[in-house]
Amino acid sequence: MAKITQNINIVPHLWYDKEAKEAAEFYASIFPDSRITNVTTLHGTPSGDADLVSFELWGQKFMAISAGPYFKFNPSVSFIVNFDPSREKDASEMIDEVWNKLSIDGIVLMPLDKYPFSEKYGWIQDKYGLSWQLILTNPEGEERPTITSSLLFVGDQCGKAEEAMNFYLSVFKNSKQGHIARYPQGMEPDKEGTIMFSDFMLENQWFTAMDSAHDHKFSFNEAISFMVYCDTQEEIDYYWDKLSAVPEAEQCGWLKDKYGLSWQIVPKAMDEMMSKSTPEQFDRVNKAILKMKKLDLAGLQKVYKG
Repeated sequence: MAKITQNINIVPHLWYDKEAKEAAEFYASIFPDSRITNVTTLHGTPSGDADLVSFELWGQKFMAISAGPYFKFNPSVSFIVNFDPSREKDASEMIDEVWNKLSIDGIVLMPLDKYPFSEKYGWIQDKYGLSWQLILTNPEGEERPTITSSLLFVGDQCGKAEEAMNFYLSVFKNSKQGHIARYPQGMEPDKEGTIMFSDFMLENQWFTAMDSAHDHKFSFNEAISFMVYCDTQEEIDYYWDKLSAVPEAEQCGWLKDKYGLSWQIVPKAMDEMMSKSTPEQFDRVNKAILKMKKLDLAGLQKVYKG
């Protein structure tokens, strides 16, 4: 079996029609300690020229692409932002400020208000369609990062949050279980014992997972995927074999798992190839990627060197 090292990174990847750079600038203006780290343009993709944007929001790395109107964000994947009074003395004011900015031309899914689980919480879909859950956290227990990726299991996948979480914990070597809260009796249509809230860590990246039996008109799609950065071909092979469950979804390093969630299994070296290359090298690597399903690290390095 492939030896899996301990420095795998997982980065959320956001697919926009044309607004990746504009959206990244908007988010970086809202959250503390945030910045755009790189912008590159891919030429000759199936969507024409596509901006690739790397950015950090409050310590959380993101990648975004402008690659055409193929996929739309929906609340099956959202981002929970923890405003922790033990970490930020003005956490309560900060949450109001961020909420107000994200609300501009957005849609409120749950109003910013007091709930049984938090003094202040709200769920908003911003003007680009991306969903955020803002919460004033109770700082007891182990600290959580400021931004966490949240998975909502609905429709055919409802009731599978726990199974999915255990599956991911088994695939990623450096992982651990956090909290689990189950639905009690009398919360219909949610079934007693299914997951009301859980969190878990994969490679230093925290996720939350929950089931919802309500009638949602959405499910996981390619608009949000998770990039798994690997050092070696062995690691690429390992994650590809473990996660890929939909052969027709395999393309350019992208795959879909058995729950419909999209992942990209990419070599870390690709970041360097993309950011430090000449236009010709960049073009060659990009063309090679477009012909691959699972990425071939040696093949890409060969094309890069020309």
